Amino acid sequence: MEDNRKIRVGITHGDINGIGYEGILKAFSDPTMMELCTPLVYGSPKVATYHRKSMDIPTNFTIINAAAGAMDGKLNILTCTEDELKVELTKATQEAGKAALDALERALSDYQEGLIDVLVTAPINKHTIQSENLHFPGHTEYIEKEVGDGKKALMILMRGDFRMALVTGHIPVRDIATTLTKELIMEKIAIFHHSLKQDFCIDSPRIAVLSLNPHAGDNGVIGTEESEIIIPAIREMVGKGMQCFGPYPADGFMGSGNYCHFDGVLAMYHDQGLAPFKALAMDEGVNYTAGLPIVRTSPAHGTAYDIAGQGIAEEASFRQAVYTAIDVYRNRLFDKEIHARPLRRQYYEKRDDSDILKLDKE
Repeated sequence: MEDNRKIRVGITHGDINGIGYEGILKAFSDPTMMELCTPLVYGSPKVATYHRKSMDIPTNFTIINAAAGAMDGKLNILTCTEDELKVELTKATQEAGKAALDALERALSDYQEGLIDVLVTAPINKHTIQSENLHFPGHTEYIEKEVGDGKKALMILMRGDFRMALVTGHIPVRDIATTLTKELIMEKIAIFHHSLKQDFCIDSPRIAVLSLNPHAGDNGVIGTEESEIIIPAIREMVGKGMQCFGPYPADGFMGSGNYCHFDGVLAMYHDQGLAPFKALAMDEGVNYTAGLPIVRTSPAHGTAYDIAGQGIAEEASFRQAVYTAIDVYRNRLFDKEIHARPLRRQYYEKRDDSDILKLDKE
């Protein structure tokens, strides 16, 4: 990135019948947001105008035809949908799903061309967005396939220093136990550990691993996944120099506040992690996709059809998603800089009564 250029934040508008545009417009009604980045919304100026007028949101924006034309100090909206979109607030429609997919595809294409630096996605409806081009249960899986370069993604829900990651994501509950393997847990711990170091500048992260079964299996009485899968995975990762602990029974661990003593918590499945997270951090929570070359975040809430168009949606989560994307992008640049020219390793060689300093060859 050029030294004097602001970070370009690509934003997909999500489901046009939900609270996506409300969050976007409210977040960027604060002019100080433009000092941090150059926002570029992939969506529809007409739909944005509809939401702005219907809820009387005092946010101006500029219409552009290509990402290269995005202007600093402005909320830029790039048209990437059909001209005539029907907004049906509170309703799940195929038209809204197609508009969400069109925006996502255009944003990922521009990212690959280097026209945006990070991506923030407004909520989608996972059913209506399905098409011939997309057969995935959510943003995370689709982005992993399209721009992941073969790397695996890790979903992290976060607010401040509270970070909750998931071993399994959008899969049916009946498939959780059969999906869990020692290798999968080790893979997720490794991604989590690397992300905490690179993306959040934590030098020696501490990771708590939750159990699958109640009471961590009670020594096999309620299940054997802890002794057969989770504990061996933890031990092997500890052997590789990573600080990971557990498995902890999820109810007592969260209820006692023990999560505050760790840099990250790894849950075995979606609701095990997200239910307590959203109870504690819903309003300002952020969904961060770790492990991929792209920096992608989103607000922790969904489409919120039940309050769409009423003007009462809080924008704090969306604003925090923008902040997090910017912070992670900067942290990655810093991490790359400090590892660009590492010092050569030094060691002493003992000869007779003298110590001779040796340097490894580069």
